[in-house]
Amino acid sequence: MLVAIDIGNTNIVIGVFLKNRFVNFRLSTNQKLTQDEYCINFYNLFNLYSLNNDRVEGAIVSSVVPQITPKVINAIDTVFGVKPLEVGPGIKTGMPIRYKNPQEVGADRIVNAVGAYEEFKDALIVIDSGTAITFDVISKKGEYIGGAIAPGINISADALAERTAKLPRVPLKVPEGVIGKTTTHSIQSGLFFGYLSLMEGMIKRIKDEMDYNCTVVITGGDSALFYRYLSEIQYFRPHLTLFGLKVIYEKNI
Repeated sequence: MLVAIDIGNTNIVIGVFLKNRFVNFRLSTNQKLTQDEYCINFYNLFNLYSLNNDRVEGAIVSSVVPQITPKVINAIDTVFGVKPLEVGPGIKTGMPIRYKNPQEVGADRIVNAVGAYEEFKDALIVIDSGTAITFDVISKKGEYIGGAIAPGINISADALAERTAKLPRVPLKVPEGVIGKTTTHSIQSGLFFGYLSLMEGMIKRIKDEMDYNCTVVITGGDSALFYRYLSEIQYFRPHLTLFGLKVIYEKNI
């Protein structure tokens, strides 16, 4: 049994790989929790899903929240009795990084790139729609070329409510049309169709800079809201990061 954990700014996503079963669950990212509280969360989740802690053979962690990474790593060691690998400098990914400073690339972006290239073996644009929305570009030879980062849709929704006197925080949903007939509808339209246009435009601009066509994959916590409405996206992979972690783990054992 392999435990893969992706520590993001909003959620900690946990994947458990068994021989014939894949289970995943998520916790809210909370920097105030102690190591003991993370231990309790992991222990209770495994009991909830009838998973045996003693059967864990390995673990791997990627994190973009360094403040809580040591607590999660130590909690994994305590609960499962294994010291997890951490995605970072020195770990084998099998993917050359063509960034000017490779250490600047977020662990989640590399993991997504590795997972996508392992599956498709093609030039790729990988979109991760979460707290931030990232666009990562992989060459036909499996090199990480670079990409782009923008605020995620929830950050924009929060900022709009916080920085204006009369505009509310609205639930994110697909609106009935582009032209809003109420304030809530208008905000939902601006957010949803605005982010669709952002993704469509970025995909086109990235392809214009490439010398060849790219397969486009989307993942991330907010990706389910968008992928049906983007004809440019060929594949929806909600658990891409977890599967990318599994690929990297297997390259390092």
